[in-house]
Formats: sequence, structure tokens, C-alpha cells
Amino acid sequence: MTGPLTFAVLGPVRAWHGRSEMDLGTRQQRLILALLLARAGGAVSVAEFVDLLWESDPPPSAVNVVHRHVGMLRRRFEPDLPTRSAGSVLVRDGAQYRLRIDEQSLDLLRFRRLVAEAADSSGEAAVELYRQALALWRDRCASGLHTDGRTHPEFVAVDGERFTAVRAATDAALRAGCVHVVLPAIRLAAEYEPLDEALQARLLLALAADGRRAEALAAYAGIEHRLADELGIQPGAELRAARDGLLDHDAAAPGPAEPPAQLPADHPYFTGRRDVIAAVEELLAGGQRTTALVVDGMPGVGKTTLSVHLSHRLADRYPDGQLHADLRGFDSGESAMTPAEALRGFLWSLGVAPSAIPAELHAQAGLYRSILAERRMLILLDNCRDWDQIRHLLPGAGGSLVIATSRRRIAGAAGAAGAFALHLDVLSDDEARELLTRRLGDAVAADPAAVGEIIVRCGRLPLALALVATRSVGRSGLSLPAVLGELAEADGRLSGFGDAHADLEAIFSWSYRALTPDAARLFRLLPLHPAGGLSTEAAAALGGVPLRAARGLLAELGAQLLVEPGEGRWRMHDLLRAYAAELGEEHDGAAERAAAVTRLYDYYQLSAYAAHLLLLPQVPLPEPEPSAHGVTARGFTGRADATAWFAAEQRVLTEVVARAARRGRPRTAWRIALAMQNFFQDTAQFKQWTAVVGTGLAAAGDDPAARALLHRSLAGACYFLADLDGGLSHLEQAREIFDRLGLHAEQGHVENNIAEIRLEQRRYADAVRHAEAARELFRAAGNVRGATTALLAIARAQGWLGRHAQALGMFAQAQRQFEVLGDLHGVGTTQAWMAHTYSMIDDLPHAMAIWEQAVDTFRGAGAAHHTAEVLVAVGDVHAGNGEAGLARRAWREALAELDGTDSPVARQVRDRLAR
Repeated sequence: MTGPLTFAVLGPVRAWHGRSEMDLGTRQQRLILALLLARAGGAVSVAEFVDLLWESDPPPSAVNVVHRHVGMLRRRFEPDLPTRSAGSVLVRDGAQYRLRIDEQSLDLLRFRRLVAEAADSSGEAAVELYRQALALWRDRCASGLHTDGRTHPEFVAVDGERFTAVRAATDAALRAGCVHVVLPAIRLAAEYEPLDEALQARLLLALAADGRRAEALAAYAGIEHRLADELGIQPGAELRAARDGLLDHDAAAPGPAEPPAQLPADHPYFTGRRDVIAAVEELLAGGQRTTALVVDGMPGVGKTTLSVHLSHRLADRYPDGQLHADLRGFDSGESAMTPAEALRGFLWSLGVAPSAIPAELHAQAGLYRSILAERRMLILLDNCRDWDQIRHLLPGAGGSLVIATSRRRIAGAAGAAGAFALHLDVLSDDEARELLTRRLGDAVAADPAAVGEIIVRCGRLPLALALVATRSVGRSGLSLPAVLGELAEADGRLSGFGDAHADLEAIFSWSYRALTPDAARLFRLLPLHPAGGLSTEAAAALGGVPLRAARGLLAELGAQLLVEPGEGRWRMHDLLRAYAAELGEEHDGAAERAAAVTRLYDYYQLSAYAAHLLLLPQVPLPEPEPSAHGVTARGFTGRADATAWFAAEQRVLTEVVARAARRGRPRTAWRIALAMQNFFQDTAQFKQWTAVVGTGLAAAGDDPAARALLHRSLAGACYFLADLDGGLSHLEQAREIFDRLGLHAEQGHVENNIAEIRLEQRRYADAVRHAEAARELFRAAGNVRGATTALLAIARAQGWLGRHAQALGMFAQAQRQFEVLGDLHGVGTTQAWMAHTYSMIDDLPHAMAIWEQAVDTFRGAGAAHHTAEVLVAVGDVHAGNGEAGLARRAWREALAELDGTDSPVARQVRDRLAR
């Protein structure tokens, strides 16, 4: 290795010889190096190393172990150092060691120099120096080496320098008016130290200075909650002062002496919804005029509670008073309130004499808007049915705000000027636990496991949680485990809520009784679907109705009882599902329900097979039989559409496999599992692949052909998980079965898979032998694709054996054959290996050109994981040539292809970019 030695400790401990990163050995050796680097050239005693490596009870050989680790590090830094030589990098001084290091070779020293220069500068120049200094940090000092929650004081001190610099950088940026330059560093530091009030105060000030006051207010609420929750304290003076600075901008002019104040009382136990409240704050703080907020969501999700709380929170901004009306849009006992009735009440409240109120609706609305044009008022409209019911109640000009709630999405609100829709979903786990804590107090902390299960069984629906809490408080002898027991005995049915059952059933039944008979039937069948979200096609199969009819029925249900999150999928809340399940068991016969499940399984089995074919699998699967119930597969427009369908239905398909395996439909289970294998491979979901196909294998029973196919599939998952021995075991089992059944083409696939594993094990001669055996078996069976795949494996082995010209010729032949077959995956794989072979002989122009072709091919095939692998190779070549900008661009493209996954390739890319 050549080139200067450089080190990094502001994050994971790393070292380089020139551009080549060094292997720093064991964790103990990296800890020793970390402490030396944190001292930045200062001496470290052997006793300190012993304390670092062994918190207590060091072994008798501890000192010798330290000396041995130091010696191994020294030889890594100076590989040509003669035995027992002192060395010139890691030097010994009596009972101490130190690194001979300078600013050019250590990021910590560069950081300190930049901070010192920033402190001596002013204005934007100082801010830029701080930015450069803070950009050197990639994580906490010596991250990844700490265990048992213990961090060495030296590393903590270095971290402290970072946070001190962040505070100084914020102050300088606020003075210079360019806080955006260091805002990312401030955010990151605040995440690392959530209880550092001085740091959090500066985050609030920085956000406000960057025009993000609503975000700052939301951040303060989060900090306040965390301080109370974790430390049991209120924010200190500095943090409160930062908050007060934000609120000063919200002061409103005093209103009339006696404005109307009609808001219902705020709920004493209101919790959560911080994200929605923050979104409202940000919307109102923005430049766009806001006249209405329409909050929609399913029954019981807490729309009214949130809107009342929000109204109280915003009331001071509307000094001319607050109006309120329950429009009874879904009331079962009374007719819905008409707009004229609501306007009449509002006009009375605004001081208009009853005799002066016009008779016509349009005249009432005109008078109402004229009055509001001169005032700033807040109007709360609860339980709206539709746009026609509320459109006359919206203000025109002026600064008033309407907050409206509805179980339906109010379509007209989207087109109204200044009107914004807010969809309310169920609570998060943390919010649900907070709600129960506010209601039940210490009982929640005393039994967190029971609380967690109660939250799950309530589906995080605020109404259900509140009813359970009320039930628990009202019966002093009823413990939380006892409540959980009642819920568990109900098996997810509404009756598990005891006396509360009538309340929930009444709420849900109001909407159910308004359905047409066909929509009501589909509603009762929906709980038979195995997951929370379903497509229109799946609903059609479940109901046994044409697709067009299903669309109409779902639209009717979606107006009240379903949610359409997007992409043509529908979702039903768990408690509504329980209610529908009870109705189904009461009104629908067992035969009808069983037929619905069969139709649904037929749809998923046929569609999964059709989608699998478009992913261009190298290994064919047996085609499923047509449905006896007339169900057909979903139609697909191409590979991308098939991949998108698998992604959308992955959770559903996985559950179908599990349910079919449990309920005596083994062929459905293992066929869907096998149909998903190419999707799992293309999206790098190797553990999911193992789990789903493993379930299929358990269901296959005594079907030998199915078991062999499943073993071979599991071998592929093992290969990508680097479990090569496990992969070989599965392949041997598959080969034995195929041999017994006389399925020679299937044997060819197994031989080729074994060749792949031998290539990974660098047993290239064995790989050639197995690949050639596979090629002969494929040729005998007339399987051109299989024979071409085997040729590709032979070419790769020849390249690794140094026979590059021979390998390149085979790659060219394989690519032509894959192109004739229309196999984009095979073409891309061949191109990638051909490029790699050119790079092995230092023909980089050819290598780069063909890698670019491989990227285009894999993108055309929708194979993101393989696209990313090629881009990583391209970036590595650029980095090796000193082209850092091009390398980063290629690696970022690779990361974008992986779209947030945590696959081994994604981790490799993030590691490269961190350098």
C-alpha cells in the first residue's frame, strides 16, 4: 500500500493508505486506535487502554494483550516494518503510546482548526467556516464501538466540542442572516442531543429565522413533551424564551367586549395529533389565505375532539368570537340541519334581529358573509354531510376561518378558494398509549404489556380507547389484564367492549343502514379479505361481481365506511371490520362465505402467476388450473406494471400464502409463494423470500415436484443471503427429487445453481464442471434460455481463471442469445459481467461503456437491485481514478434505485458516500 496515512474519528473509526481503506482488525484494536485519535497526538497510558478494554476485572494478561494489539496496529500502518522495530507512526514512550499525526491526516484536528478560525472571523465568512467544520462529522465520535450503553469520557468530550460548535455556528448564522447554511447541522445535532435545552432553543430560533415558525412551534411541543416524559421537568428559561419569541408574532388585536363564544369545552384528556396540529399551524402561518379546514375520517377517529381542541388552540387569533353548529349530517335520530337553519342561528348570534333575517337562503348567506368580511371569527361546523350543506356557511372576504368535520371526504372543498382538506387517521402507538395514560394514570405504566395489547385490539381508534378507559375507570375492581381478557374472549368482535358495544354499534350502524343491499352484502364480505387494503379487482372477486359493479359498490362504501388511501386501493378500519364480520356471520351462510374466499384465492393465484411471467423468470413454474368460479387474472401491461402489482399486494399475498397453508389449500400456498420469488429477487427482499417460500414448503406436504421446486427456490434466497452451505443443502434435496422423477430440465437448473454457488466460493473449476453439466441437460431438453444461462456461468468462471479472451467471446454469444429470447434480465447480467471482465484487463473505456448499457438494460427491466449493483461498480471505478464527483453521482443514483431499503448493497453505498 502506498500514499499518506489519514484517519477519521468523527464518526466510525477509519484509516486509509492513500485512497485504499485499511482493515483495522478487531473491535479491541479499533477501540485502541479510537482513543489515540481522540487524543489527537497526545499520549495514552497502557493503564488507560486496560480501562478502555475491560471496564472491570481485566485478565492477568491485560497489559500483554494491549501491547499485542498495539503491535498489530503498528504493522497495519507500516506493513514493511521489521519485526520488533519501533515504527514511526504509532510510537511508544515508556508506559505510554501516541500517534504521530497532524492536521492533514486527522479529521478532528481539521475540525478544531476550522472552529478556531470561525471564532476569529465574523459574518458569512465565519458561518461558512463553521459549516465546513461541522460537515466533517458523520456520526458520534468513534461510533459503533460502544457497548452496554457505555461511552468513554474522551469520546464524550470530543462530542461536546461538536455541540459547542453547533451553538456558536447558530449564533453566528442568526447574526449574519444566513441560518440556512448551517440548519442541516443544527437539526442533526439536535437529534443527537434531544435533552440539551440550549441546543434545542437554538434549533427553534434557527427554524423561525428560516421561515419555518410552524415547524418550530411543533418542535417546541415535542421537546416539552420529551422533557416531561423522560425527566419529569418543564422547559427552562432559555427554551421558554425561544418559544415566546415565536409566539410574539401571533398576537392579535383586541376584539369587541362580548363576542360570541360558542365552542364546546375542550376535552380534558386530549392527547396526540401533534403532526396534524403542526400542519395547521404551518398552513395558517404561510402566505396563502386559508378560509376553511375540512377534517375527514372514519367514525370514531376523533374528528370532533381534534377540531374542538384545535379551535380552542386557535381562538386567540380570531378576536371577534367563535361560532359552532352540529350539522347532524349523519344523525340517526334527527334530520340533518339545513344551511338555512344554521345561518339563522349564526345571524342571531352576530346580533341580527330575527325579524331582519332574510327568508331566502342566498340572501341569508350574503348577509352572513358581509358581517364576517369586517371581522376575524372562527366557525366550527361539526358532522357535515356534503359540500352543499356547508358551502353557504363559508366566509367570503376577510380573515375568518371555518373548521368543519365529516365522515366523508368533501369533494367540493378541494376546489374552493382557501379551503384545505385534512384527513385524520387512527392514532399512532405512542399517541394511543398517551391517551390511556391521561385517562388511567399509573395503571398504564404498571402493566405496559396489557396496555399494548389493548391498543392493538382497539385498533388505535380514539373512540374505542376512550370507551375502554371509561369502562376501566368506572369499575374499580376491573384491572387492565381483566379488560384485556374480555377483549381477547371477544376475538376482535365489538362485544369485547362490554357496555360500550352498543355505542360503537350505534355509530357504525347509522352508516350501514343507509347502504343499498348489494353494497351491504359486499361490506359484510370484506372482512374475509386477509389484509387491511384491497384492490377493486380483489373486491370484485370476493363479491363475485363484475369489475364495473365493484367500482360502484366501493364508491358507495367509500363515502362512509371505507378509506381510499390512493392507487385504487381500499381500506377498512379494524373495528369496522369487526362490525362487518359480525353482520356477515349473522346474515350470510357458511357456503356463501366459503365461496367468496375461494374466489378471492383464485384471483390471487391466477394474478400472481400472470405477473410472474412478465418478470421473465429463468425457471418456469407449473401453470395453475382455471378457476371453477369464473374468476380471471388481473391484466398487466408489462413488466413494470407486474412489479408494481407485486409491491402493492405483497402483504396480501404473504397472508394468503399463510392462510391457504393453514386452511387446507396447499396448492394455492406454494404456487403463490413460488410466483413471488422473482419479485423478491429483483427487490432484494431475501429474508421475505425465505419466509414466504418456507411457508409454501411446509404446506406442500408429500407433493414431490412441489417440494423440489420450493427447495430450489429457497436455495436462491440462501445464495443472496450469503448462506452458501444452506443453499447447497436445498439444491441437493431438489436434485435428488428431480432425478427420481426423471425431470432432466429441472436437474439442469439445479446444476446451474450449484455452479453459481461454486463461483461465489471461488471454486472456479467446479463451477465450470457443474455449468457444463447443466448446459448439456438443457440442450437435451431443448431449453435455450437454460443453456444460455449455463454459458454465462462458464464465461464468468473462465474470466476468474484468467482466460479473459475466451470469457469475452462467451459473453458476446450469451448476450446475442438473450437478446433473441427477449430476456432483459439475462442481457443486463451478461453486460455487467462483460464490463467487469474488461476492467480486469484494465480496458476501462470498454468497461465503462458496457456498464452504462447494463444500467439502461436493468432499468428497462425494472430490476432496481441489479441496476444499483452496476452503478456501485461504476462509482468504484470513478473513485479509483480519483474522479470523486462522478463516483458520488453514481453512488447516489444507486441509492435512489434502492429507494430506502436496507439491503447489503444499500449499506455499501451509504458507507461509500460517508467517506
